[in-house]
Amino acid sequence: MDSFLPIAYFQNQFLPFTDAKISIATHALHYGTGVLGGLRGIPDPQNADRILLFRLDRHCQRLSQSASFLHCDLPSSKIQQIIIDFVQKNQPTKSFYIRPFIYTSSLGIAPRLHNVETDFFVYGLELSDYLPKEGVNCRISSWYRQEDRSLPLRGKISGAYITSALAKTEAVQSGFDEAIMMNSQGKVSEASGMNIFVARNGKLVTPGFEQDILEGITRDSVITIARDLGIEITERPVDKSELLIADEIFLCGTAAKITPINRVENYQLPQNRPITEKILDKLTGIIENRDSKYKDWVFPINLN
Repeated sequence: MDSFLPIAYFQNQFLPFTDAKISIATHALHYGTGVLGGLRGIPDPQNADRILLFRLDRHCQRLSQSASFLHCDLPSSKIQQIIIDFVQKNQPTKSFYIRPFIYTSSLGIAPRLHNVETDFFVYGLELSDYLPKEGVNCRISSWYRQEDRSLPLRGKISGAYITSALAKTEAVQSGFDEAIMMNSQGKVSEASGMNIFVARNGKLVTPGFEQDILEGITRDSVITIARDLGIEITERPVDKSELLIADEIFLCGTAAKITPINRVENYQLPQNRPITEKILDKLTGIIENRDSKYKDWVFPINLN
């Protein structure tokens, strides 16, 4: 059982997590008409009375933009203030994950986005490592990433995650840890809930937005960090065969942070990962507010 934070935000109020409940007739439950966010928080290593959130402004902005796909106008400034209040009320003492969610809250059976009420809730749970630090083994999924022409992939649409769930379970049940999904053009898209980076000959490559990927905030951070470190990085289509001869591959996301890939199918990757380790070390320092150059990426919240 996950260790949930005790207080949630639900129906315009803060209340015990166990009291935040929805009806079985809730519209979003039937049609996947919700949009979600996810961000990490840690106790400040230098100040026990302070919490650090990574790129809070970008997460709130993306969630607000995602809400527009549901015809819901929820300003990022309001989302941000609710998350700040949420953290202060919960007083977390360990690394944790926040899940803000906007959804169609009306009770009914018609799949539509007009004349439907929406609501916004926030809850959290303690979370250390989502994937093993030592790396994961991946298979190429038989499930393909959806196309932007079929649903708006620039938003984190809850219904879209059925593909992620199918791919993840297929991978685990066939002896792997994680899935890599191709897009409809046969190019590498992303993992079940993470973006992917490939290192070859001292350079980084990652699928671009045109490859039906999520606009990941950790992905954006990795690109900026890599360029600042002098690592050449290109956003372009990536072929399946490139995965099999890569020097390094890593996944990145809010929950996963940066996780190396040990093996793709039956192709073992090198254990020497200088680029992955350099970027992970840099990102860890930034998240812990030890790098003054990136201080604007870290949002401190005082608990007292």
